[in-house]
Amino acid sequence: MVVFYSPNVLETNALTEEESYHCTKVLRMREGDVVQVTDGKGNMYEAEIVLPDTVHTMLAIRSVMSDFGKRRYRLHLAVAPTKNIDRFEWLVEKAVEIGVDRITPLLCQHSERRTVKTERLEKIALAAAKQSLKAYIPKIDPITHFAEITAHSDDEQRFVAHCYDMPKENLFDACRPRQSTVVLIGPEGDFSTEEVEQALAAGFRSVSLSDSRLRTETAGIVAANIVAVRNM
Repeated sequence: MVVFYSPNVLETNALTEEESYHCTKVLRMREGDVVQVTDGKGNMYEAEIVLPDTVHTMLAIRSVMSDFGKRRYRLHLAVAPTKNIDRFEWLVEKAVEIGVDRITPLLCQHSERRTVKTERLEKIALAAAKQSLKAYIPKIDPITHFAEITAHSDDEQRFVAHCYDMPKENLFDACRPRQSTVVLIGPEGDFSTEEVEQALAAGFRSVSLSDSRLRTETAGIVAANIVAVRNM
């Protein structure tokens, strides 16, 4: 099943220009074909193509499924981007497939990458959401300073994953189901000790993701999967 994205489809009864081109030129869909369209807000529409066009494909909406694929939890991953941006983009793609509501590229003391292209990450997240049949499109933040996240997070459970030799819980044991959750994951050089202390002072809990030392992008995927499994 191919899913198209049109944020205002209920008002416009049409695909966006980019999706119209993909529908008519790439997939060669025609009048009378039935398509699935999401608005990214949890609604999945079944619609019939009534006027195929490379710029403005018109639709007749047949039905809608509200809260399509809605999960019982919310997950916010705040992860320091990797020096090799391909690895961070892979993390975004796979985290969306597993299930995430918000991804924040994190600026830390040991960060090797201090800029990201938010628009490109949004496109990757959108493509992954459509591929994995999701009707909720996750939010991709611009790169954000570590202190801003720790100071303003209001999630019900807050975790900071790091490699320092100090008391830590296993994320699988610490994570409670049906909660809003944020997990902080540091750069390849880990968080600084000051950042870990700052997070703990703000109410975050130290967690371990594995007995192995993980790459940043692997840690993000492991965290997303642990939270998903705890909510199954």
